Amino acid sequence: MKKTLLTLMAMAAMSATALAAEIKPALVYGTGGKFDKSFNEAAFNGAEQFKKEAGVEFRDFEPTSDTQGEQAIRNFASRGFNPVVAVSFAWTSAMEKVAAEFPDTKFVIVDAVVDLPNVRSVVYKEEEGSYLVGLLAGMASQTGKAGFVGGMDIPLIRKFGCGYVQGVKAAKADATVFQNMVGTTGAAWNDPVRAGELTKNQIDQGADVIYAAAGASGLGVLQTAADNGKFGIGVDSNQNHLHPGKVLTSMVKRVDLAVFNAFKDTQDDKFTAGVQSLGVKEDGVTFAVDENNKALITPEMSAAVEKAKADIIAGTVKVHDYMSDNSCPN
Repeated sequence: MKKTLLTLMAMAAMSATALAAEIKPALVYGTGGKFDKSFNEAAFNGAEQFKKEAGVEFRDFEPTSDTQGEQAIRNFASRGFNPVVAVSFAWTSAMEKVAAEFPDTKFVIVDAVVDLPNVRSVVYKEEEGSYLVGLLAGMASQTGKAGFVGGMDIPLIRKFGCGYVQGVKAAKADATVFQNMVGTTGAAWNDPVRAGELTKNQIDQGADVIYAAAGASGLGVLQTAADNGKFGIGVDSNQNHLHPGKVLTSMVKRVDLAVFNAFKDTQDDKFTAGVQSLGVKEDGVTFAVDENNKALITPEMSAAVEKAKADIIAGTVKVHDYMSDNSCPN
């Protein structure tokens, strides 16, 4: 009996090992670098968490140009990696081409929609998370003037800005929100110097809370705000720790979960294609409070943002999505 039990245990262990061996996950970042302390790093953290829990290695690639993204996705697929996860709207056309060429491979794209039977598209309601941090910004502002610095001038980033404006004005109806974009190409995600210049210009006009949605460029926003005694607001990852006491909060976008779930669902044979839209209700976007910023969030601010969160979930507060009509009501 004991021998039989040991044999069964050994077979179970072999079976689990075989299952784990079948998954060869790969991750392609957006341009801007793996360790941008923001969007890409959130994706990396999700992959690392899966590796830690499942004991399965992953491969990744950091493109520095738009052409490299397609090459990387195709290269991983052709070498038998599965699933292949690409984080960035920039890889939409690449994903459409490559996923069609490899129908037996599972693909995931973050921040875009690709309608193919082997592709999962994960998009976020960034406007909801940006509304919450905007509400906090409006309540924290002493001047009634806030700022927003986006990375690449695209509808997705204007979606962040629009949600933020709505939140600021929910706190102070007559508030002014300055908005600037770093640039119009992929280089805009990795230009902290330019982002810092835009931030300083907004500060000179009276802004005392500035929200960055600019990838690695956002580091320049947070640095400049801190250097000038103003508040920055981080994005994608929790960036409160970068300048403790000077980052009011961060709009956390759970890109890590998108990557982790893609790997885990494939391993568990539970992968589904189609669109996943993650907002406040799904815990896909939220605001960060920790030891680095909790002293900045007053009880009144905490109560207001928690109420706003509940109202968004209940549907009594509807945050306008800029991408629904390419306009912002405020």
